[in-house]
Amino acid sequence: MSQIGKIYIYQVPFVDNPKKSKPRPVLVISEMNLKGDLEVIAGTSKGVNWSSEEHLVFTPKEIDNCLLNEDTVFPISKKVLVSQSMLKTKVGILNNSALKKILKAVSLRQTKNYYTAIHKPQQEKEFIAGESRVNYAGRVFDETEMRYLIDSSLDFWLTYGEYSKKFEKKLSEYLNVRWTFLVNSGSSANLLAFYALTSPLLKDRQVKRGDEVITVAAGFPTTVAPIVQYGAVPVFVDMELTYFNIDVTQLENARSDKTKAVMIAHTLGNPFNIKAVKEFCDKHNLWLIEDNCDALGSTYDGKPTGTWGDIGTSSFYPPHHMTMGEGGATYTDNPLLQKIMLSMRDWGRDCWCESGVDNTCGKRFSMSFGNLPKGYDHKYVYSHFGFNLKVSDMQAAVGVAQLEKFPSFVQKRKENFSKLYDGLKDIDEFILLQAQPNSDPSWFGFMITLKDGVKFSRNELSEYLEKNNIQTRNLFAGNLLRHPLFDSMTEGVDYKKVGDLINTDKIMNDSFWIGLYPGMGDDAIDYMIGKIREFVGK
Repeated sequence: MSQIGKIYIYQVPFVDNPKKSKPRPVLVISEMNLKGDLEVIAGTSKGVNWSSEEHLVFTPKEIDNCLLNEDTVFPISKKVLVSQSMLKTKVGILNNSALKKILKAVSLRQTKNYYTAIHKPQQEKEFIAGESRVNYAGRVFDETEMRYLIDSSLDFWLTYGEYSKKFEKKLSEYLNVRWTFLVNSGSSANLLAFYALTSPLLKDRQVKRGDEVITVAAGFPTTVAPIVQYGAVPVFVDMELTYFNIDVTQLENARSDKTKAVMIAHTLGNPFNIKAVKEFCDKHNLWLIEDNCDALGSTYDGKPTGTWGDIGTSSFYPPHHMTMGEGGATYTDNPLLQKIMLSMRDWGRDCWCESGVDNTCGKRFSMSFGNLPKGYDHKYVYSHFGFNLKVSDMQAAVGVAQLEKFPSFVQKRKENFSKLYDGLKDIDEFILLQAQPNSDPSWFGFMITLKDGVKFSRNELSEYLEKNNIQTRNLFAGNLLRHPLFDSMTEGVDYKKVGDLINTDKIMNDSFWIGLYPGMGDDAIDYMIGKIREFVGK
C-alpha cells in the first residue's frame, strides 16, 4: 500500500544542532526506495516562520483520521529523506484534494529548479560577436511557462480545458473583443476564419464557390490557401513600397459583381491602411478578414489590429509575437460568426456544450433538426462541414503564461526596431519599411529592400549575413503566383490579378528581413547593424 500522503510524527533534528531534535509531523511524498527510505516534508504549526517561503497550510478537516488538533504548515522546500522504520506514529492522511495540491507544488518547485539550472544559463549566455548565432526569432520564456505546462499535464486533461478557456478570455480582454477561439495554428485560424464566411447561415452574404476574394501575393501562402481550397477565386492586388502593404488605390479595380470579401495580412506587424480598406468593404458590403498573425500587439488609430474587420486571426508558432508551440486563434465581435466558428472548429456540430459537458441547452433529446427524427441527440447533430482544430490544454497553459508577459514583448520589439532603423537609415542603397500613418506597430521583423540599380543583389547581402551568423528571411512567398503551386491554375478562371504586380516582384527579388524579437539584446542588434554597414561600405 502506498505511503504517499500519510502523516507521521518524526523526531526532526535541529539544523544548527543535529544532536537535538523535536517531534514534528512529516508528510510522505514518495514511494520507498530500495534502501527503505522515503521523502518527507517536515511540517510545523508556526506558519509565521515560513511566510516568505512557498508553503501549504492544511486544516484538520483536510486530513482523514486526523489526530492533529491545529493547522499544519508544510514548507515545500523542507524535504528530507528518512527511513520508513523511523516512522512509527501515524496521525492522519491527506484527503485527495489536499494531496493533489502538495504533490503539484513539489513538482512545480522542481520544474522551476530545472529551468534555473538548464534553460536560464543558456538564455543568459554571453553574446560573442561572430560566434553567437543571431536568429531571426526565438522563444522567450521563464519558469512560469514550464510550471503552467507541468501543472496542466498533471491534471491529464489532454484536450480543450481550463487553461484553454482562460487563454481565450484573457486574449479577448487584451484585444477588447467579445469572442476568441483557440485553434491549433495560425494557418488553421485562417482556414476557420475563411470557411466561416461560407456558412449557409450568412444567407445572401455567404461566400460561394466561384465568388471572388481580394488579397495579395506578397505574403504567407496560408492567407490565400483557404480561398483556393474552398473553390473561391483569389484576386491579387499589388503592394506599395512605402509601408509594404496592399496598394489601396487598386481596390476598386479588383472588385467585381462576384466580390464577397477581402482577406489580407499586416506586413511584418505594420498595419495596412485600415481606414481605406474598411471604407471600401463597408461601401460594398464585403467581409474583411485581418490576418493578424504577424501583428499581434499592433494598433491602428488606437485600436488593436485584428479587431477592425469581421474576423481577426493570430498565430502562436514559436517565431511569432508569443508562442504555445503550435497554436492560433480567431476573434470576432459578430454573434453569428461566433456561432459559426464554434461549430466549424468543433467538427461542424450544432451543439455548443463544452468538452465533457452534456445538455447545456436543456433540450438535448427534444429538438428537431433537418430530416432527423425528432429528439435526435443534439450532441451529434451537425450544421456545418467542419474540422477539429482545437489545441491541447497543455499548449494553452504555455499561452496563458506568454500573455502575462506580452506587453513587455511588444515594447521590446518596438525598441529593437528603433535601434535598427537609427543604425541603418542613412544607407542610400536601402528602402526601409515605414510605419503606416496613424499606427503603432508591434514589429515582427525589420525589412530591407534594395533600391533599383544598386551594385549588389539581395541574395549577396543575405548570404554575407548568413555567413556571419545572422539569420535572414525573405518576405515569405515573395510573389505567390510564381510558385509551383500555381502551375496547374489558370489565370482568369482559378485566380485573377490586377495589373502586372510589379511591386510584388520587386519585393520577391530585392526584399529581406532580419529579426528583432524580445530575446535579442543590444549587442546582437549592434552586431547586425555593423555587419550590414560593413557589407555596403558604410
